[in-house]
Amino acid sequence: MLQELEIHDFAIIEQLNVTFHDQMTVLTGETGAGKSIIIDALGLLAGGRGRSEFIRKGASKAVLRGLFVVPTNATAVQELMDRGIPASDGEILLERDLTRTGRNVCRVNGTLVNLATLRAVGERLIDIHGQNEHQELMRPETHLGLLDEYARETRQLREQYQAAYTDYEQQQRALNQRKKDEQAWAQQLDMLDFQVKEIEAAHLKPGEEEELAAEKERLVNYQAIHDALEHSYQLLNGQADVLGNLGTAMDELEQVAQYSDRLTQISETVNAAFYSLQDVERDIADERDDSAWDEGRLDEIEQRLDVIHQLKRKYGASVSAVLEYYEKIKRELATMQEGDADLQSLEQGVKAAKEKATSLAKQLTAARKKAARRLEQAVHAELAALYMDKVVFEVRFRKDELTLSGQDGVEFYVQTNPGEEMGPLAKIASGGELSRIMLALKTIFAHRKNVTSIIFDEVDTGVSGRVAQAIAEKIHQIATNSQVLCITHLPQVASIAQHHYYIEKAVHAGRTTTHLTVLNDTQRVDEIARMLAGSTVTPLTQEHAREMLAAMQKEK
Repeated sequence: MLQELEIHDFAIIEQLNVTFHDQMTVLTGETGAGKSIIIDALGLLAGGRGRSEFIRKGASKAVLRGLFVVPTNATAVQELMDRGIPASDGEILLERDLTRTGRNVCRVNGTLVNLATLRAVGERLIDIHGQNEHQELMRPETHLGLLDEYARETRQLREQYQAAYTDYEQQQRALNQRKKDEQAWAQQLDMLDFQVKEIEAAHLKPGEEEELAAEKERLVNYQAIHDALEHSYQLLNGQADVLGNLGTAMDELEQVAQYSDRLTQISETVNAAFYSLQDVERDIADERDDSAWDEGRLDEIEQRLDVIHQLKRKYGASVSAVLEYYEKIKRELATMQEGDADLQSLEQGVKAAKEKATSLAKQLTAARKKAARRLEQAVHAELAALYMDKVVFEVRFRKDELTLSGQDGVEFYVQTNPGEEMGPLAKIASGGELSRIMLALKTIFAHRKNVTSIIFDEVDTGVSGRVAQAIAEKIHQIATNSQVLCITHLPQVASIAQHHYYIEKAVHAGRTTTHLTVLNDTQRVDEIARMLAGSTVTPLTQEHAREMLAAMQKEK
């Protein structure tokens, strides 16, 4: 769940610190108070696109932080552990700074990450649904993904198909390239063969370049090193006889050390210095005696470094990049050599790969159709609870060419009223109907998606009465499995939540700021009354608000 949210200099929010709780929380307030700004901030923490316009006027940057607490076996924890980011305690801190230069600084648990990593983790933690969710339902190309999200039992079959399709596509690409231009094929084969042999002949080793450069530095500076060692040795043990004099001082002090603690301390310090300098003298002598000028070795190193630099110039910015490129072209060369050996064999391989992919695609279609029937039944059950029991929801299939997602084209169809024809969801359903259909799908998916926090941003717009109450109950049902944050204008939705926050904006010193208040029971009655009556709140509307709160809490 999202436990803490901290916002600084974001839009009209100067500073906001919020503690959230589990189950269902509603955020209410007047239009324009800044409710959706909080959702925008969470969207950016989840890896959404940032713009400099989000930064509060007069500030140099906007700062967002969100602390999530999840089970230690959650997918978000595994996502971080796979990336080498510690998260074993189940706490995940997302941070994002937006600057006016357009630069983003993203951190997860204190580790700097790129935006793609922040998005990969954020998608495991936050699932935001707003009125723009209708746009997803309005685009038929997204319907297959929604079905697959529901049909999790087909995941292994999808992965098997995708592996088979990828193999088929690679073989087909190789065959097409071969047939397209025999001469170009041969030239590519020769070039890859040359490159592989050139890199192999170099016998590159990771870290070798750095070791050689360090050894070259020592050889180039051999005379300076040798002179320094010789001079140091002479200073310690030559005519000045530093060690001899220090030894005499040590003996003298040992004879009087017994007369005071201070003399004892001085004697011990001189003793330590004497033996340390003895060790240093031996080390200097050993290093001086072991070092030798080797012009031939310097030539070898320079020649070897030249080989490495030439390979880096051709194949990569570093030795590791060259080795990565080598592994890539070695695989490509092996594939081309196999194809070069027998074109007919390559054609047969393409045929066999396509047959395997087609067979798995048919199995995947059959599994998806079974899941589609279950999804239809589940959607009908959810729609009935939302007073759309006459609506018929259908998942229709068409056969397409093989692609990475299979051979299925999927589109949702509905019949909103008895006697009318079934039609594409995107063309038949109205805005209010789309809201309820989307909510029905999200209720079903909430049991499967396993995200930490689900956020609804005014998905209840345009409904009232018993439909509003049904939507409230449906959102509350989702909150039994996940933390739910909901921005709403409906008193029915606000009344059924466990927690209620009120958002308002005020003007101080000519600047607009947003504030958030946790409502107590009395304040909550007043807010529900305002939502019921508008600007004029009477004792009657307050009593109605108390009755609604009591009824909805009893309904829970």
